[in-house]
Amino acid sequence: MSRLPEIPVLYEDNHLLVVVKPVNVPSQEDASGDPDMLTLLKADLKRRHNKPGNVFLGLVHRLDRPVGGVMVFAKTSKAASRLSEQVRSRRLAKTYMAVVHGTPDPAAGLLMHYLVKDRASNTVRTAAKSEPGALEALLEYETAGAERSLSLVRIRLHTGRPHQIRVQMAAVGCPLYGDGKYGAPSGRSGRPLALWSAALGFEHPTTKEALLFRSAPPRSHPWNLWPEPAYGE
Repeated sequence: MSRLPEIPVLYEDNHLLVVVKPVNVPSQEDASGDPDMLTLLKADLKRRHNKPGNVFLGLVHRLDRPVGGVMVFAKTSKAASRLSEQVRSRRLAKTYMAVVHGTPDPAAGLLMHYLVKDRASNTVRTAAKSEPGALEALLEYETAGAERSLSLVRIRLHTGRPHQIRVQMAAVGCPLYGDGKYGAPSGRSGRPLALWSAALGFEHPTTKEALLFRSAPPRSHPWNLWPEPAYGE
């Protein structure tokens, strides 16, 4: 049996659990049957707090399997409801770092597309607003550096559509490094997808305190083409 990944905990109280999701771990159980964040964290809470019976843990938002970084989970149903409302009203602030091929033009801007998901192939594509199933996708981006035909981009996500960042950046000619599914140049196999959940900001569901949590991408290629301070906002 392969060794289970370590899941760093950034913050925990009676209502919240904020962690750093490892790359290639599903957010929740899927057809692969591989260990997933929700199941692993429930088991860890049960063990650490010696809880009898089932442990409640609410999935507030998801990260694609190849994406690592900050995630928040709810430890009570009330917290889950209030955090989910922040997601729906776009008050949960999600900032990502990505490495893309090419250089975005302009260097900073707002991208708005309509996206349609093909569930059979698990792919997403841009579409006309009038197409059945098309959902608005909105993000802001800012180029933080360029090196070796690659660019480091900071992304503020306003909607949380499946594969949104990957599809929208590819649509403007800047596919993510390692993302062969959406047009990255072919090369050495096994390249990691260069997308990281770098910051998550939201209001505490009970105290109303403004919280902000950060996580820097791993210091491996292609992230190490830039100094770590470039990841800050």
